[in-house]
Amino acid sequence: MALAFDEYGRPFIILREQESKSRLRGIDAQKANISAGVAVSRILRTSLGPKGMDKMLQSPDGDITITNDGATILEQMDVDNQIGKLMVELSRSQDYEIGDGTTGVVVLAGALLEQAEKLLERGIHPIRVAEGFEISSKMAVDHLEKISHKFDFSATNIEPLVQTCMTTLSSKIVNRCKRSLAEIAVKGVMAVADLERKDVNLDLIKVEGKVGGKLEDTELVYGIIVDKDMSHPQMPKQIEDAKIAILTCPFEPPKPKTKHKVDIDTVEKFQTLRKQEQQYFDDMVQQCKDVGATLVICQWGFDDEANHLLMHRNLPAVRWVGGVELELIAIATGGRIVPRFQELTTEKLGKAGLVREKAFGTTKDRMLYIEHCANSKAVTIFIRGGNKMMIEETKRSIHDALCVARNLIRNNSIVYGGGAAEISCSIAVEAAADKYPGVEQYAIRAFADALDSVPMALAENSGLQPIETVSAVKAQQIKENNHCCGIDCNDTGTSDMREQNVFETLIGKQQQILLATQVVKMILKIDDVISPTEY
Repeated sequence: MALAFDEYGRPFIILREQESKSRLRGIDAQKANISAGVAVSRILRTSLGPKGMDKMLQSPDGDITITNDGATILEQMDVDNQIGKLMVELSRSQDYEIGDGTTGVVVLAGALLEQAEKLLERGIHPIRVAEGFEISSKMAVDHLEKISHKFDFSATNIEPLVQTCMTTLSSKIVNRCKRSLAEIAVKGVMAVADLERKDVNLDLIKVEGKVGGKLEDTELVYGIIVDKDMSHPQMPKQIEDAKIAILTCPFEPPKPKTKHKVDIDTVEKFQTLRKQEQQYFDDMVQQCKDVGATLVICQWGFDDEANHLLMHRNLPAVRWVGGVELELIAIATGGRIVPRFQELTTEKLGKAGLVREKAFGTTKDRMLYIEHCANSKAVTIFIRGGNKMMIEETKRSIHDALCVARNLIRNNSIVYGGGAAEISCSIAVEAAADKYPGVEQYAIRAFADALDSVPMALAENSGLQPIETVSAVKAQQIKENNHCCGIDCNDTGTSDMREQNVFETLIGKQQQILLATQVVKMILKIDDVISPTEY
């Protein structure tokens, strides 16, 4: 490894324990890294597009996840290789930033790595390859800007948003009712969107799932659903024009903080103590009644005696409601969360038009719906499905659709999907390559070839002849100068994506190209890998 000699010819060691470290350097290191990145992207290649396959992953404790979402697949796959981990982070960052296109970005990065390997074999220096990729990614992003369309939508006309969300959902397992799910997602986003600031806070959209029913029963509730029921079975199941007291303090007599001991030696003393406690609790209930509350939602529990008293006083209550749910209820009903009992006032009560308890199926599952709220800025998407995996996958799909709707509200430019945008960029980059003398030209051409890998994968997954289909679409784009021609995955007979209504967000596509290029540049710059050998 690294041996150096002093002036007397005695060797001294530079790397510690060097015989127990393995080291790859130069072209070998790059090839090993490239093959690791390509291996990860090959896994995801088959799950791209509307005809893409799903992956089933089993966690160490036996939980099974079935999913089509690139980010989820890579999160659950325990990737050990360092470069593989970079690919996982690549799809995660696409997921955090855009929410959609997590599979495509990894496929593109894999294709760039494959092209880079061919160039390295010809003896081109990795830095020159990386520079060429960087130039071409800028060209591709600018070209996307040119071919994008502005989508005009308003609070009343949400059809364009629904069409784009349907494109996202068509590659998921839920594509049989993509229309209704896309509408639910868009209406949910529009309910919480701040159209002046062009901003959407997705935390205000709660996605709840319950096993049972069918996918078509999924609904959007303008309000909050809490997976709790009334604390006493005889409390009213439906309260109209509810005034809600939201408490985070325990609803029971206070316990002194100090260490103490109460000596009770007679029955009378015990009774006075008990009376005192009951009196105290009576006052608490009375205070809620005086303020005008008709429903108490409490973060902590209360004992049966308290429950009984509340029942007698006709004050319905819900106990053990989680902190996040309390916050959402407070936002939706316009109430304040009250941490101390003494601070309860009329202004701090939330208002809801209807609070009802709904039972599902034959099981004793009940949920509390809080609807028609004063401030309908918090909504719930309630998903039903045949089994737990289906519901989890639907949640992920809905999350993607919500993110797409949010991105369109932020920036309403779209490009055409089905590989149309990639093919168009590829043609533009190829045409621009001639302007560059020198070695970069090879890298720019390679980038153009790599862009074709996404439409290729789409065609492959749809069972078409990949090379034939892609070259036909490419020829058609060049001949008609039409940027809307893509791969006809669903076999509708037309390759015009405008007619098929396949759209993708512009910022999503640009982000894909930029992120993939950055990661590939990073991998190409590594020329020495020192790792401890496994014992």
